[in-house]
Amino acid sequence: MAVSVIRPILPQVPIILGDNPCERATDASTKTKTKDGCGDLPLSGVRVLELGQLIAGPFAGQLLGHFGAEVIKIEPPNGGDPLRVWRELDVDGTSPWFRSIGRNKKSVTIDMRKEDGRALVRRLAERSDVVIENFKPGTLEKWGLGPDALRETNPGLIFTRVSGYGQTGPWSSRPGYASVCEGEAGFRFINGFPDEKTGELGGPPVRPNISLGDSVAGLTAAFGTVLALLTRRAKRDKGATEGSTVDVSIMESMLNLMEGIIPEFDRKGVARGPSGSSVTGIVPTGAYPCAPAPSAPADAQPEYVIIGANADSMYERLMRAMDRADLTGPEFSSNQHRVAQRAEIEAAIEAWTRERSRDEVLRVLDQIGVPAGRVASVRDIVANEQVQERGAVEDVWVPGQVRNSDQETGWTVKMPGVAPKLEGVDARTRWAGPDLGAHNREILCGELGLSAEELNALVERGTVGRVGK
Repeated sequence: MAVSVIRPILPQVPIILGDNPCERATDASTKTKTKDGCGDLPLSGVRVLELGQLIAGPFAGQLLGHFGAEVIKIEPPNGGDPLRVWRELDVDGTSPWFRSIGRNKKSVTIDMRKEDGRALVRRLAERSDVVIENFKPGTLEKWGLGPDALRETNPGLIFTRVSGYGQTGPWSSRPGYASVCEGEAGFRFINGFPDEKTGELGGPPVRPNISLGDSVAGLTAAFGTVLALLTRRAKRDKGATEGSTVDVSIMESMLNLMEGIIPEFDRKGVARGPSGSSVTGIVPTGAYPCAPAPSAPADAQPEYVIIGANADSMYERLMRAMDRADLTGPEFSSNQHRVAQRAEIEAAIEAWTRERSRDEVLRVLDQIGVPAGRVASVRDIVANEQVQERGAVEDVWVPGQVRNSDQETGWTVKMPGVAPKLEGVDARTRWAGPDLGAHNREILCGELGLSAEELNALVERGTVGRVGK
C-alpha cells in the first residue's frame, strides 16, 4: 500500500453539484502553454480527443500527452474507463495502472449513448486536432461521430482508429482482443517451447504477462498520428485543409514485429516455430540457469542470466573465458557455422553457468565485454541504478481529496518514465491519471462555454457525471 504524505493543497478543488462550476473555469486557449507547463514540447498546441477505453487507444493518448499534446479523455459518467478498477487498487479504490496510462490527460465524463452527450463530443471535436478511438468498427458511425460526420465542421480532423483487424476486410466486424490478435498474427506460435520431434508447439504457447498487442498497437497509433499531423501541415502549406484517417489493426501491428518470418517462408519455404528462451538461427543467445547464491535456501530454484554472444568476436571471448577453446576455430567462426552445432554450444554454456552464481557469471562476462543480464523482476527494476540515474521510473504525486483545509494528504506512485529522451525536450509526467470527471468544469465551461445552469442540468439528466465523482 502506498504511504500517505502531506503536501500543500492544490489550487483546483473538486466541486459537487450546486457549486458554480464556471466561475473558476480558466481560459482553455492558453491552457496548454501556461498551466500545463508544456509550451516547449513537440506536440504543444495539439489537442487530442480520446474516446477509447482500456489499453490500446489510451496508450496512444498517453504517448502523445508525454510530448505536449492536450489529451481530453471522454469517459462514461458511471465508473469511467474500466481500467480504473482493473487489477490492484490503491487506497482510494483506483488502479495505480490507470494513474499511469491516464497521466497528463484531462478527464471529462460524457454519456455518448445520449444525443445531448454526443452533441458535446461533436463540439469538442470541432476544437480538436485528433480523435483517438478504439471502438468496434461502425460504432461511432452509428452514433453520428464517425470521420465523415465530424469533418463536416472540422475538415482537418485526424481520426486515429484502433481495432482488432482494421476498418476494412472480412474480419473488420470481429471483436479484436489483443490476446486473440497475437495468435492470429503468428506471435503466439513462435512464443513457446518446441516439440522435440516436430519442432511445432509442444504445448500451449507462453504468453507475456502483459497485453502486448494492445501496447504495440497503441505505439503504432501514436506514430501514425504524428505522421498524419506532419502530412496535414504539409497539405496546409499548399493550401489544402483535409485531415486523414489512421487505421491501426492490432493484428497487423503484431505482424509488423515478425521480422524475417514471412519473407523466409516465401523464399525458402521455412516456417519458423517456437524456440523456448532462445531465438531461431542465432547462436548463442538465450537464458541460462546459474547456481543459487550462497545465501539462498537449500531448495532455491536456479537464477537465470541472459547471454547474447552472437557476434563472432564475442563468441570467441566467451568460449575462452569458459576454457572451451575446443569450441572455437574455423568450424565455429561465424553464426551460420554455430547454428549447425547449436546443441553442443548451448550445452557447454549451460554446464558453465550452472556451476557459478548469477553474480559471478555477470562479473566475468562484463569483464570480457559480452552482453549479459539478469532476468529481472519488478523489485530488481525499481532498485536498478541505471533506471534510477536516467529517470526510467518516475515517482508521480497523486493528490488526496481533503476540502476546507490548508493541507491535503496524498501519495506517490511509481510508473515508467517518458521514452524516448529527446535532446533539449523536457518531456515528463506533469500529473497522474486524474480522478473521474476532474476536468468537467474546465473543458465544458472553459472551452465550450456552458453556464453553471447548463452544466448542472446535464448532470441531473445523467449526460455528464458529477465533477470529481
